[in-house]
Amino acid sequence: MSGESGGSGTPGPPPARRFREGGDGSYEEAAGYSRAVRRGSSICVSGTTARGTPLPASTYDQTLDCLRRVISAVEALGGDRGSILRTRIYLAPGADWSEASAAHRELLGEVAPANTLLYVGALVGTGLLVEVEADAEVLA
Repeated sequence: MSGESGGSGTPGPPPARRFREGGDGSYEEAAGYSRAVRRGSSICVSGTTARGTPLPASTYDQTLDCLRRVISAVEALGGDRGSILRTRIYLAPGADWSEASAAHRELLGEVAPANTLLYVGALVGTGLLVEVEADAEVLA
C-alpha cells in the first residue's frame, strides 16, 4: 500500500529522498547514514566535517569547507542557501569560535539562519576542529 499507513486510508508521509556523497570507506557507509535527507519540504543535513589531505589547518578554513559541503547537500535535494533555517556548529578544543563565526557570516550572513555554536569534548577524526549540521525548508 504505497503512500498509505496502517490501512486507515489516510496517506502516510511522502517518501524520503537521501543524498550520500561518500563512497566505499566513508563515514556514511561505515555508520549507515546519509549526508542529508529530504522529506516533503524539510531537509536535514548530518554533522559535516572538513575533507582533504591534509585537512585545512585553521578553524576558518575548516568551517568554510564544512559549510560548502552542507550547502551542496541542500542544493542536491532541491534547496538553496536561502532554504537554510538553522545551523549548529560544534567546535573541538583548540578551535577558534571567532574564525568559525567569520566563515559562517561569509557564506550565510545574508541568509542569517538561527545558529548554535558550542564547544564539545572532541570530534571523531584526527585533526578535525569543526562539525556543522543544518536544517532547511524548501518552499514550493
